[in-house]
Amino acid sequence: MSDIVERVPKQIFLAGQWRDAADGSVFAVQDPGTEEQLCEVADAQDADVREAIEKAVAAQREWAATPPRERGEILRRAWQLMTDRSDEIAELMTLEMGKSIAESKAEVTYAAEFFRWFSEEAVRIDGRYARNPAGGGRMLVSKQAVGPCLLITPWNFPLAMGTRKLGPAIAAGCTMIVKPAQLTPLSMLNLAALLREAGLPDGVLSVLPVTSASRVSGPALADPRIRKMSFTGSTEVGRKLVGQCAENLQRMSMELGGNAPFLVFDDASMDAAVSGAITAKMRNNGESCVAANRFHVHSSIADEFVRRLTEEMSAMKVGHGTEDGIKVGPLINADQRDKVIELVDDAVQRGARATTGGKPLDGKGFFFSPTVLTDMPADARILREEVFGPVAPVTTFDTEDEAVALADDTEFGLVAYLFTRDLDRAIRVGERLSTGMVGLNTGLVSNAAAPFGGVKASGFGREGGAEGIDEYLEVKYLALALNEKG
Repeated sequence: MSDIVERVPKQIFLAGQWRDAADGSVFAVQDPGTEEQLCEVADAQDADVREAIEKAVAAQREWAATPPRERGEILRRAWQLMTDRSDEIAELMTLEMGKSIAESKAEVTYAAEFFRWFSEEAVRIDGRYARNPAGGGRMLVSKQAVGPCLLITPWNFPLAMGTRKLGPAIAAGCTMIVKPAQLTPLSMLNLAALLREAGLPDGVLSVLPVTSASRVSGPALADPRIRKMSFTGSTEVGRKLVGQCAENLQRMSMELGGNAPFLVFDDASMDAAVSGAITAKMRNNGESCVAANRFHVHSSIADEFVRRLTEEMSAMKVGHGTEDGIKVGPLINADQRDKVIELVDDAVQRGARATTGGKPLDGKGFFFSPTVLTDMPADARILREEVFGPVAPVTTFDTEDEAVALADDTEFGLVAYLFTRDLDRAIRVGERLSTGMVGLNTGLVSNAAAPFGGVKASGFGREGGAEGIDEYLEVKYLALALNEKG
């Protein structure tokens, strides 16, 4: 066991205290680059979940009454601790998730920024005071914490998806129960220890690693005292959770699947387009909901784009994320690797051609070679399904209308990427695309200061930016009677 894995608590973090599971159950955490076991982690049971709910409810009133400046300072200290320990936090993430050390360090910086951003937002929760238009009174509008929250995080960004939810919840004054992904619980457990060190009071946060997600979500969403649920994950699971929230009319933020189009027009800078394509496709090994899933390139420049993208992808070094110079780590597990194999094989069988890659790597670890597919048939599954791997299928278009139609030909609407040097076209196409976010001449849209979220089957609600804290606040209106004559 590595030193950093050894130091991370492996128990449940229950309302500020480290505890074994109620029945002592544990589950294994695996290194996807070696297929070896890293450690065992406590597996929360029904009794643990019930206690976490009770503790969150009991602590809510006092925590919400904490001065906003105090909540903000806790977040600021947590940001500083994450920044100071970024190397060891990144190593832990690489070991349990697989991404390269460089990618993990970038995620630590990104994740920490949510704490810094929302430390500043905590003291900017405002309202308004206005005269009743009809006279005879005043209107006082304020915002207050929505209440205890259930936060469910995914395996692909095990730290940033946690801070993106925890930051605004802490700033708003909400108590929290976090269910981290079974595949990557260590980053969240480490974060819980860090938040406690930063001064987060006991009772405010519980982290429940668990082998059955419904063991946490079922009881929490069935309890009307849990007032908010934030979920990042698949659309399939998201739909089920929305149904469960309906019974008690709980607030929801849903960041679900994506199928991001990457449009390159004939006037685009080829250097910018290829560089942006590598960023949008290969960040996090392609295991990202905002990863470019299909590349639609103007037919007049498609050959050059494919040639240059192939050169860049084929030069990327694949291996265990802790090794020097690695650009592409393993996929998270055998199931994910097999899904990528299945989608690539389907495309090739239908007539697509791999200009590089196209195969998994031999040996231990769940590695798949960076792949570019051209001559794409319109019925290939990879154009419809989220591949979540290092595969770039390229198709062509001739007109602006055709490009928009291809981009929007999906149930998803999280993000689109658009490369052009024509400002009129950039605005025109950007406004037409049915997505919650658009990357204009950039392959990176993630920013703690910007609202992150999608439309259609990609979910609803926004995380980050000035909009992010509103997801954790309720609006209260006080009607004030007033005798204005004196």
